[in-house]
Amino acid sequence: MAETVKKTNRVSHLQKNSVSRLHRKRQLWALVFILPQLIFFIVFTIYPIIMSYIYSLYDWPGIGALDDFVGIDNFIRVIQDPSFWNAFKNTFIYMLGVTVLLLPTSLFVAMLLNNVLKRSAVFYRTIFFLPVVTTTAIIGIVMRKVFGSGGIFDEILMTLNVIDAPYPWLGSPVTAMIIVIVVGAWKFFGMMMVYWLAGLQTLPKDVLEAASIDGCNTWQKLRNVIIPILMPVALVILLLCVTSSLHVFDLVLTLTGGGPYFSTDVVDLYIYRYAFNPEAGLPSMGYASAAGVVFGVAVFAIVLAIGWLTRRAKARI
Repeated sequence: MAETVKKTNRVSHLQKNSVSRLHRKRQLWALVFILPQLIFFIVFTIYPIIMSYIYSLYDWPGIGALDDFVGIDNFIRVIQDPSFWNAFKNTFIYMLGVTVLLLPTSLFVAMLLNNVLKRSAVFYRTIFFLPVVTTTAIIGIVMRKVFGSGGIFDEILMTLNVIDAPYPWLGSPVTAMIIVIVVGAWKFFGMMMVYWLAGLQTLPKDVLEAASIDGCNTWQKLRNVIIPILMPVALVILLLCVTSSLHVFDLVLTLTGGGPYFSTDVVDLYIYRYAFNPEAGLPSMGYASAAGVVFGVAVFAIVLAIGWLTRRAKARI
């Protein structure tokens, strides 16, 4: 009996050792596959973030040693520069415009694909998602040809007798910002639509059926059932939409260049001008880094606020 117990214990010990060796082997291979991505993340994300805080304390042109320590002088210059606040204001105007335009329209189309156009949903998802995978700079160049004076948009409107002569859509401060917002919303429409579709497909069918049995129409079902259940998902989508639309460098650079009269200038383009494309003299990498830090703090505060709202929404469900 004792020998049987010993054999059983020995077999159990060997099995545990085998499982432990297999677990360690899997962990090792997981580390091997994660390590390259981790190295790239540290080198191209963490290190630049840390160095931008360091550069912001120096008057540094981007070349040579960090010798001219200026402390918070760069931050004071940023806060006192009206051009920075103009770019800051335009960035948030763009963000608000894209968010207000994008979220309800993408939800509406997602509901159509989820409830009405189920058979052709894959086709429409592909069509709407094509702008997402298209390079933003290419979209900006193409849209500049479309909305430029005498472009395709003018030709369509003149053919329909809406206007008599070409209009400078990108030459007017108001229409230029509107076009940037519309193009930006169109660019990311497919991504937000897919997010909404993923949320809609998690809705409990029995709750929707019960609402239909109770006589709820589409609007009542949306307002009283779908939106409350989707609120945590909606806040995550809102967070993704806000954070992505706060960085609009490539679209503005290729579509309007920040004009006319800096009416579409954004913080990313403002930083780029001082860091890599100065109007006169040497680049000012330290000042550009300070502007980036100030803007990063503002974005971080917005993310924290939306995250707090997300937690409260989840706690209520």
